[in-house]
Amino acid sequence: MAQYVNEEDFIHWRCAKCNSELELRKVVVSYLDGSFPVELPVCKVCGQVFIPESLATQKMLEIEQQMEDK
Repeated sequence: MAQYVNEEDFIHWRCAKCNSELELRKVVVSYLDGSFPVELPVCKVCGQVFIPESLATQKMLEIEQQMEDK
């Protein structure tokens, strides 16, 4: 399972929805016809998932290119 963030990077961040702390949790990210498990920061209370910019831009581009090559 991939991990795209370091826990120390977001230790002081709070959920924008309910102002609770975040923790790393396993989530399944889906994009186009593919999905993969990753550990991402998730709100302890409401479950809101934070997706880092690097995952949203770089990794998704890699997956999109791999799927187009198939």
